[in-house]
Amino acid sequence: MKRWVQFLLCLLFSAGIWLVLNLSQSYVAIVSVPVVAGSNIEGRAAVSTSEATVTAQVAAAGFQHVFLSRKHKRPVQVAFAATDFRHDRGEWYSIANANLYRYATQIFGDGVSVESFISEDLSFSFPEETYKKVPVRPVLSVSYEPQFMAQTPMSLQPDSVLLYGEPSRLANVDFVQTKPLELTSLRSSVHGKVRLEAPSGIRLSHDEAIYSMEVTRYVEIRSEVRIATRNVPARVDLAVLPSTATVVFRCAFPTTTNPASTAEFFIDYRDFSESRTGRCVPHAAGVPPQVIDYTITPEVFDCLVKSAD
Repeated sequence: MKRWVQFLLCLLFSAGIWLVLNLSQSYVAIVSVPVVAGSNIEGRAAVSTSEATVTAQVAAAGFQHVFLSRKHKRPVQVAFAATDFRHDRGEWYSIANANLYRYATQIFGDGVSVESFISEDLSFSFPEETYKKVPVRPVLSVSYEPQFMAQTPMSLQPDSVLLYGEPSRLANVDFVQTKPLELTSLRSSVHGKVRLEAPSGIRLSHDEAIYSMEVTRYVEIRSEVRIATRNVPARVDLAVLPSTATVVFRCAFPTTTNPASTAEFFIDYRDFSESRTGRCVPHAAGVPPQVIDYTITPEVFDCLVKSAD
């Protein structure tokens, strides 16, 4: 009796080893997977209301084939790029087989190599949804090391998003904010990702944005400048009080020239003519590109006019 038991155990052990060895080898087989499409097509639902079947000849280990045969009884949701779809008619969009190779891992899983797709181009239904486009505004707290500042304002990509939802909800939303972003003691440029705040009951076309801000070292140059005038009619004198101002230029380091040599600050007569008080804010022209920012003191000037003799 013991010999029979030992014989059966040896037989089962041998069969197990044979099964493992065979299932570990790579095989080529035809596999079909039902797919539901997710995408970001403008003005359309985020997920298709129809499904399509992807059929392909794939190479995978025996274990993977067994897994595939049991796993895909329910549709797999695949995130397709909107640019890979072509609009056929109405709410129907299709994607060519040639574009499916880049989504092979999403469709079939890791460890599966697609040799060829057998099914025809896939078609999905994406119903229309009410939407509007709004800008994205950063919620930002930032500080810099001494003598450093932002060379340009923070940029966001995307800088606007689509909102999907009921018209009554969309009507109350004019912009979308980022999650609070705190950047401290900056001395170099920063880049990264930040999540977006979705208003209640509204779907966003993007869940996050890429932010970028160039930070540079700067030097300050202080200059006394004359306040000029422009667009003054003939036979009219426009006096500006005071006639000079102090300008502090913040220039990207290093800088070798004084920006005041090319910059001009002036009062436009058209601003004066539209002013009720005669007080005007000067314009600037000819400010060189190395100037990141500037302040002028005073900020507002009194203007008086008299007819020339």
